[in-house]
Amino acid sequence: MHEYPILIFAALLIFVYGLFSRLSERSPISAAMVFVAVGIIASPLGFDLVELGMKAPTVRVLAELTLILVLFVDASTIDIPSLIQVKGLPFRLLFIGLPLTMVLGILLAVPFFSSMGIWAIALMALILSPTDAALGMPVVTSPLVPEKIREAINVESGLNDGIALPPILACIAALSAGAAERSGAHFWIVFVLRQFIFGPLVGALVGWIGGRLVDAASKRGWINPTFQRLAACSLSVMAYALAEEFHGNGFIAAFFGGLMLGVHTPEVRERIHEFGEAEGQQLALFVFLMFGLAAVPPAAQHWDAAAWVYAVLSLTIIRMLPVALSLWGTKLTKFSTAFVGWFGPRGIASVLYLLIVVNELGSKGYERMLSVIVLTVLLSVFLHGITAVPLSRLYANRPADSVGR
Repeated sequence: MHEYPILIFAALLIFVYGLFSRLSERSPISAAMVFVAVGIIASPLGFDLVELGMKAPTVRVLAELTLILVLFVDASTIDIPSLIQVKGLPFRLLFIGLPLTMVLGILLAVPFFSSMGIWAIALMALILSPTDAALGMPVVTSPLVPEKIREAINVESGLNDGIALPPILACIAALSAGAAERSGAHFWIVFVLRQFIFGPLVGALVGWIGGRLVDAASKRGWINPTFQRLAACSLSVMAYALAEEFHGNGFIAAFFGGLMLGVHTPEVRERIHEFGEAEGQQLALFVFLMFGLAAVPPAAQHWDAAAWVYAVLSLTIIRMLPVALSLWGTKLTKFSTAFVGWFGPRGIASVLYLLIVVNELGSKGYERMLSVIVLTVLLSVFLHGITAVPLSRLYANRPADSVGR
């Protein structure tokens, strides 16, 4: 079946929403909510206008391109020396809260989904661990929310998808390999070498060399601002493709490409970030539309009581308890700690990792695991989107010293 109608439908929706995007910013209705809702309405669950599978070529290509660009741009914003030296809120959330969230997610999933197997349970919990601040955009843009809180939520969501990626890929490899292969040390040695050495090495080289070339050309006036912006797409795709060619992991390569980006001129880095974020936003909206069209309909038939309970736990206890423990001793008020804990939406990273699982493992035998991921993200899109504005306004009447210095 030709996919032109789907492309027309997606492009038209992005165009029409863009016409009213400024109005949407002043309402509790987020872009993700609109695109997911329209996707569900147009799917077989609604008016059955469009039918699309998660393994459709268009979905796969655009999802992979989105993840490559998101990982590259997010990593390029990291100031490694500052992250190491400043033991602030983002550091605590990333290196204490995130691992605790992963472990707690696995432990609480075992009694609900013991029949799935430990690798599938671990994969589900890991995919649901990264957060997406874009689903609560008013939180990170509102002047009512203290800057320290906004920065913590924003930095955490920008980096935790890259941190969660290696263990996710390890689980996928364990599930895709045969039992005999998984039991041998040779398999894991080769896997680690290919995935976690070739990928980072190739990506780091592409990012550093490519960035230095862009920097040098910019200082000499050889490259115009348009192609400075395009460097984000070129280098991220190059890092991904070269790593895959050498049997490394392309997604890890894209992350390390951004992490080691050799551009030091502030104006050039800003242009690269602006273009990457704009293109990433457009691609992310397409992915949310495909999520409503292709992921929700097949998942809905597997939503039982256990799925609903775990999805709610994932957005509350599994997220909020580790955050509270990681922020212990920071002098944040209970309200601020709960605020940061609640605004850990599950969004684009979880959707993209879900699509990788479907492409690598297929959906047969993993229907329940995939359905829980879909349900959790679906609830997060609407619950975090609706509560972002009203909960941010609660800071207006709170004392200025309610957030510890």
